[in-house]
Amino acid sequence: MAQTAATGPNAEQIEYWNSERARKWVDLQERMDALIEAFGARAIERAELAAGERAIDVGCGCGGTTLELAGRVGPRGRVLGVDVSGVMLARARERARAAGLANVEFVEADAQTHALDAGAWDCVFSRFGVMFFAEPARAFANLRHALRRGGRVSFACWRAMPENAWVTVPFGALVKVIPPPPPPPPGAPGPFSFGDRERVRKILGEAGFAEIELAPYDAPLALGSSLDDAVEFAISAGPASRLVEGASASDRARARDVVREALAPHARGGAVALGGAIWLVHARNPG
Repeated sequence: MAQTAATGPNAEQIEYWNSERARKWVDLQERMDALIEAFGARAIERAELAAGERAIDVGCGCGGTTLELAGRVGPRGRVLGVDVSGVMLARARERARAAGLANVEFVEADAQTHALDAGAWDCVFSRFGVMFFAEPARAFANLRHALRRGGRVSFACWRAMPENAWVTVPFGALVKVIPPPPPPPPGAPGPFSFGDRERVRKILGEAGFAEIELAPYDAPLALGSSLDDAVEFAISAGPASRLVEGASASDRARARDVVREALAPHARGGAVALGGAIWLVHARNPG
């Protein structure tokens, strides 16, 4: 399948998620799935999928949640994984074939603009895949159009960055060595762009959803099985890693030192875990 053209309102995201950086996420797929497993499991529980239902997994990435959803809806149901990243979808398709799942399909497309079967779906789900739309209300309106009357949207998104120690601890250490980029404008696409509860309510309301609920959920994220492992992970994946990209060899060495110093107090029994904070969001399509 041809790569999604990097055009339209989400061109920057499409380009990013088909770059070499996306290949790094594929290489770390098992590690990333384990890191956020607790959040994905809680989000899937909240979606309350039943056997025979049809669900869309938005920003499905390497397909971990898509396969979980397929197990929930069973052979009479159907799950469609949607993502702009052809690199990650290749891994998702491999995993679906290996699992022998016939009720799963993947499409490389921008969920903000892609024409989905109108009124044909029971649930739109996402684990950390909906915070990157340039025009989120338009994106959710498009997704609502795909839902049947009474269908629901159910997703997990990060709360504000200051509430997520798994990011702020290594990030705060790195900025002592590497100057951070200017902060993004308010509402710009990014992992923490849905941190404001009222902004999320407003977006979903403008998209036509009703019965909007946001519930906080907190859980630790295991950054590594040892301090060395956690340091390498912190500077190679996630928001903090972008500071290190393109840094000189000396700055990278200093970065490891300051991150190690910051993470050391959080090591317990060799492992390093830091707190993560999300919203579990649920809303209905009134029809």
